[in-house]
Amino acid sequence: MGRYSNYKQSSYDWLGRVPQHWDEKFLEQTASEKCVKNSRNTVKQVLSLSYGEIKKKNNLNKGLIAQDLSTYQIVEPGDIIMRLTDLQNDHKSLRTGIVKNKGIITAAYLCLCPKINPEYLHYTLRAYDVKKVFYGMGGGVRQSIGFKDVRHMYVPVPPRAEQDQIVRFLDWKVSEINKLISIKRCQISLLDEAMERKISDVIIHGLSANVPLKESGTKWIGALPANWQVIRCKYLFKERDQRSETGEEQHLSMSQKYGLIPDRMLDEHRMLSASYKGGKICYKDDLVLNRLKAHLGVFALAPQFGVISPDYTVLVPNTEKILPIFAETVLKSRRCRRELQIRVRGIIEGFWRLYTDDFYTIVIPVPSLDEQRDIMDYISSTEKRISNYVDTIKKEINVLKELKTRIISDVVTGKIDVRNIPVPAYEHVDNLTADDGEGNDEETGIPGEED
Repeated sequence: MGRYSNYKQSSYDWLGRVPQHWDEKFLEQTASEKCVKNSRNTVKQVLSLSYGEIKKKNNLNKGLIAQDLSTYQIVEPGDIIMRLTDLQNDHKSLRTGIVKNKGIITAAYLCLCPKINPEYLHYTLRAYDVKKVFYGMGGGVRQSIGFKDVRHMYVPVPPRAEQDQIVRFLDWKVSEINKLISIKRCQISLLDEAMERKISDVIIHGLSANVPLKESGTKWIGALPANWQVIRCKYLFKERDQRSETGEEQHLSMSQKYGLIPDRMLDEHRMLSASYKGGKICYKDDLVLNRLKAHLGVFALAPQFGVISPDYTVLVPNTEKILPIFAETVLKSRRCRRELQIRVRGIIEGFWRLYTDDFYTIVIPVPSLDEQRDIMDYISSTEKRISNYVDTIKKEINVLKELKTRIISDVVTGKIDVRNIPVPAYEHVDNLTADDGEGNDEETGIPGEED
């Protein structure tokens, strides 16, 4: 790939030089603002912008969805959506997306109807987005801007035939990179599954393959070493219901990603209580359950003394029989998860609770304390080794993402001439919405968005 023969200085220092024969136009010359309200509720398909992709949102119980869909705007294939709200949140989430399917999306977003090749304009605005061109342009506490604020922003515009070729080239290259990223994400999934299988095996069969076995009498456990016990959780845990008198203890929050952690370590937006007076007290190595989500594995050992939500359950492990970390590992294992799921109670999905009396009925395998320590040492060393593999793969994914961003930026700004590059037949591969250790890309607090 070469460069153009002649360049001229663009209107922006950060954009640099652009090809001599390209025009520079205001955004309003390349697209018009569009806002068609779904006033009669004729369109039902809700769309969301997440990770720079416009996706169908089929589960309306997830995320923040307005009760009245007539307030949403109707969008058509080829429209470009820009999320120009909350510009003070300088995270790595992409703020632009191109519509592939007719539907409705929150009217809080700007919808553009392109006058040039829609895909070319989308690639260009995405390059602007990655360069954080829109950040700092807004006003107010929750910095937000509209079309009037960006309509006089310059956009480099090559001839239409060249726009079309740029889109063909970028679609090909982006798909090739997305395919490589997909392969690497599959590798991570396989490593995660291998680790889960290994944990499920050693917590039931131990570390030695040549030991006599006995039937446990419990379906999910099956056969286990003859010298192990099977014990009901009622005899391994005791509920603690101690309340804070002042609420001044360190407040701990439950995160599905990190477990139970101090509020200051949260990397996501949370509505936090002004006072924790009356909250439950927990001590280091207490097992804390989010009763609404315990069946999904949302529970963890307390890392320190603190105060938590009064809606959580605090359980004190019997350390004469079981190590707290071993108990947590068994209960979070894939094989034991079903035991949690069948014990939740409630009428409406999403409001099912795991009550203490039901938790107490779960039977788990219990080897000697020494063997529990050996098993946890083995799991820890194995997890560390696999984590190193995963970290290496995530770094490779980030390199591929940076390459994709660089290629898009260089092509739409004319740093690379792709006019004469033939585009072969290829498999189209979309971006995958996954977190590769770059932080949470998903939007929060916006109606219609993923959470």
